[in-house]
This record gives sequence, structure tokens and C-alpha cells, in this order.
Amino acid sequence: MSEDESDILTISLPDGTERQAARGTPASEFLSGILAKDRLKQAILVRVDGELRDISTPLNQDCEIEAVFPGDRGSLSVLRHSTAHVMAQAVKGLFAGTQLAIGPAITDGFYYDFGYERPFTPEDLEKIEARMREIVKSCLEIRREEISIEDARELFEGLGERFKLEILDDLERQGEERVSIYRQGEFVDLCRGPHLPHTGYIKAFKLTGLAGAYWKGDETQPMLQRIYGTAFFDKKSLKDYLNRLEEAKKRDHRRLGRELDLFSLQPEIGPGLILWHPNGAIVRRIIEDFWVSEHLKRGYDLLYTPHIARRDLWKTSGHLDFYRENMYLPMEIDGVSYQLRPMNCPFHIAIYNSRRRSYRELPLRWCELGTVYRYERTGTLHGLMRVRGFTQDDGHVFCRPDQLTHEIHDILDLALHILRVFGFERYEIYLSTRPDRYVGSDENWERATNALRQALEVRGLDYVIDPGEGVFYGPKIDIKIKDCLDRSWQCSTIQVDFNLPEKFDICYIGKDSQLHTPIMVHRALFGSIERFFGILIEHYAGAFPLWLAPVQATVLTVTERQDEWAGSVVHRLRAEGIRAKADLRNEKLGKKVREAQLDKVPYMLVVGDQEMADMTVSPRTRKGQNLGAMSVDDFIELIQRECQEVFNR
Repeated sequence: MSEDESDILTISLPDGTERQAARGTPASEFLSGILAKDRLKQAILVRVDGELRDISTPLNQDCEIEAVFPGDRGSLSVLRHSTAHVMAQAVKGLFAGTQLAIGPAITDGFYYDFGYERPFTPEDLEKIEARMREIVKSCLEIRREEISIEDARELFEGLGERFKLEILDDLERQGEERVSIYRQGEFVDLCRGPHLPHTGYIKAFKLTGLAGAYWKGDETQPMLQRIYGTAFFDKKSLKDYLNRLEEAKKRDHRRLGRELDLFSLQPEIGPGLILWHPNGAIVRRIIEDFWVSEHLKRGYDLLYTPHIARRDLWKTSGHLDFYRENMYLPMEIDGVSYQLRPMNCPFHIAIYNSRRRSYRELPLRWCELGTVYRYERTGTLHGLMRVRGFTQDDGHVFCRPDQLTHEIHDILDLALHILRVFGFERYEIYLSTRPDRYVGSDENWERATNALRQALEVRGLDYVIDPGEGVFYGPKIDIKIKDCLDRSWQCSTIQVDFNLPEKFDICYIGKDSQLHTPIMVHRALFGSIERFFGILIEHYAGAFPLWLAPVQATVLTVTERQDEWAGSVVHRLRAEGIRAKADLRNEKLGKKVREAQLDKVPYMLVVGDQEMADMTVSPRTRKGQNLGAMSVDDFIELIQRECQEVFNR
């Protein structure tokens, strides 16, 4: 092959055709020979061999190339990342001496962390937004450059960017020799990219909040100022999002937890530790009772295990190697080191190992509502969503290889049924594959991944591959539910594990009278009771469906003459398992009704002289519908029928 021929590349297009291009041709130039002029102006990125790149990227090898337009997969994240750079440029221009930390795109937006002499204020955000609009209007070209680590260090030393220098040190320790920087006008940032071609593509953005954040998430490091924002390709999408954000604030489980007296977090107890009040505790009990009932129907047995164990147990399991930073310090008991449990699985393995097992016993399906303890940094704690002590709805299935696909299928069926009952009909499913750090053989990882994939395909469930996001001991299926605001929440997970059974040397006697190693399936359906409860609060805005409501009916008297009848109604309802109470205060009926509605009680039973004489009640719903007078028995039947409809889904 001649030297000239080696400089000619073969470029594959999405329609399967091929074109040729000279080595080093910018992707935008190559696309100019393919796309119509108007269409070319709309292209903001390219996908080269499946990876998003800048549209100016030079083509240096044979590849597949695809133009990427606003709204295409991955484009929104790039828009937000570029907007974070525009925000950083605005901050640097307005506040002299500000140092740059990191500024990634995140779910629903972006943030950038800054080192500055004082906290930013809401008034500062207005100034920053105004400067951002000027930068956007200038349509500054966003240019990528690749330079050596040494040149980058010299650049950022000159700019006085200490945090960027720390990042460069980390990259050098990882063996990196060259890095990429991005420039727009006078602004420069250390960044992998990709980015938009110029700032003019940013059409709709909003800065949404302020927070403090430790550098690298480490409490021993400096506290930085974090500015949050979001961006969309059009103003309508931004407006819709901001409306959802306002609705989310109204539904914030921390606020509703206080208003509805569900739970609290108190400084004297410690951060990340939940106190369940009577209203929250009864909802939790209903959730747990339903969970237990459904598991018993499907052949599970209940377990209870300790909250601490010898530290050596976590060394054998591998948690000390992979989760040490999330585990609490050991405690000494009788000269032996003990550990608060971060996981339940080693205990279930110990029960399995308590005696020899036969192939005839398998599968063994065990479940436990087991409280675990994990160290979460103070800055990451968030109400019920991120805590330090939480109860996993844990379960483990020990099975033979020939039973694995069937067991995964049954777990999927149980998970989706339980989520439907709680009102979650929409979800996304991810198949997470082997991470960089893992234990076990590649062969076992492939077997486990194939078993999960086969179970999903047998059920006809759509799923997305999430590369490298498996746990250290095996691949997993993650189910992310969608709430009423279209937010995604990670709940159910199913993990296939060939490794812990080998580490703990568990086995069963097979048909051939030989010892065999079972497969272990880890699964949680809610994830944790605390987090799932927080999701429920926000999904329903605290107005739980009837079967979950802490108080299902409140009897409201008009005068004290009805107190005795109201008491007998409450007694009758409670005898039928209905959660009821009476409001006998000497207050006007209108006030009692309003307060019951604020407490989000599903039914208010008004009793006056006529109801007392007729031995009836007059139910009203929390939405204001008046159902008219009816007997107590008829009301009980109404409640029971409405609750049963949920379980027939």
C-alpha cells in the first residue's frame, strides 16, 4: 500500500453505505458532503464508533460515523455540560479570584463547584444568569485542544487553579500523559468533553439552587460553593421542567414528613438516623406485612439475623476490600473485633452452612427485613432517601444451575407485581455488567449475565445494557420506577452471584452423590424501606391510597351530643381492621373538615343529630365529594371493596 493510500480512510454511515475521507478530515467537513446545508447547521455532535465526540473531531482511522442532532440520545447531557462551562465562565468574570473545581452534567441538569471567599447568594445567581445570556448571545466557539500533562500544569498554575492542578496530579498517577482542554473566549477548562460547537446552541437554561460541597466529597477537604442549574434545547421543555420542580418542592418528603407527623431526624440522635412517628410507623407496618404475605405465598421463608458479627466475616465476603469506606469502625468485644453489618447476605450463607443440603431441597428462598448500617458522608444525607441506618427488604435464593433462569423469572414477576400494587406502572430496566474491579472467573460472569439476559427476554421485557455497573461479585438487573413527576428511582435489584458461594465454600449433595456449589441470587424489591417510603410520600404528595393511609377515616362530630355515637362508630370500624379515630374537639365542623383534609385523611365521617338518630354516618372524601348518609356496615363494605381492588391489579 502506498503512503497516499494509507491516508485514505473508509467511513461507514448509518444506512450501511461507505465513503472515503482523507486522514485528519474534521467530522464536520466530512458531513458537509453528506448532509443538506440546513441539516448540517443543526448537527451539534457526531457519534464515532458509538461514542459521542465533538463535531470538529478529526477522523484518524476507519470508523462508523453518525451525525447527532438536538434531542438525539446523549445530546441533552452534552448541552448541560456545555452550559456548566458557560456558567463557570460567567462566575469567573463576575467574581475575581474564584477557583474552578468540577462541573458535570447530572440527572435533570448540571452543577459546578467553586472555591470563593464567601457563599454565593440568590442575588448572585441573577447576575450570573445575566452574564450567561451575554456569553450565549456571543456564540463563542468551543474549541478542544489536546496537550501534555506538563503543559496543562503550566497553564493552570498560571491561572492559579489549585483544584485543576490536583486533578492533573490524579491523572498523572493514573498514567495519563496527555489531557484535553476546552476554550471559549477567554475561558479555559480542563475537560474530557465532548461539547457543543459554540455557545449559541444554548437556548434555554435556568440556575436552580445553591449548596455547599466538600472538595472530592471529603469532609477533611475545603468546603466549596455548588451552583445547580438545568438546560434544555427549547423554552417549552424548560418551562415544563421548572413547573415539575415547583411541584416536587410541594411534594418534598421532608416537609410532608413533618406536616403529617410521619418521621423526623433529630440532631441529638445523629444525622441519617430516622425516628418513625406513629403515623409513619403504621404505614411502614402495612408495607412490611404486605411484603411478608406476598413472599410467603411464593415459597419464601423468613429469617432474622444479628446486627453485628465478627469482622472476619466481612473479610471473607469481600466487603472489607470493596466497601471499607462505607463501613463503620470495628468494635472490640471480649478481645474480638466485631462489625456493624453493612449487608445481610453473609448471615444467610451461615444459615445455609448450618447443615449439609441436598439437591432435593433447592431452591431455598429466604427473605429478611434486615437493618444495615453504612457510613454516608454528611453532605450526601437526604431525608429518607440517603441515610446511615436502613432496612433492606432483602432476599436470597440458593438454587441449582438448571433452576436459575426460572428463579430469576419468578423474582421479576414478584417485583413487578409488588410495584404495581403500590401504584408504579412505569419503569425502566437495566442489565448491569462486570465492573473494572470484580472477583470470580470471567466464565462465571458470562454465565450469570446470560442467565439474567435470558430471563428478561423470555418475559419480553425491554432493557438497556448498563456496562460496568454490576456489583463486585456479579451482574445485576436494576428496575428504576417512574413516579408521577416522571422522575426515575432505583428500587428493585436482582444479582446473580457465583462467587460468594465459592468464598464461603457452600455446597449441596447432587444426584450423583457428589458435592456441588449452588448459585446464589441476591434480590431486594423496595431497595430499602426508608427510601421506598420517601418515594411513596412524594409520589402521592402524602395523600396515600386508602389501603396505605395511616388514618383511613376520621369521625367528625357537630356537637358534643354526638360524642358517644362517634365513639361507637370508631370502635366498630377498628373491630373490622379499619384505621379510624374521632375528632371530638369543641370546634366548628368546617374547621375539623379542613384540618382532616390537610392531614390527607381519605374519608371524613360527619355525624350530627340526624346521623345519631338514624345510626348512620355521612362520609366525605378528602377531595370534597359528599357521599350522603349510609349505615356503618355499608361504609365498612365500601372501604373493604376499595382496598381489595388494589390487590386485584
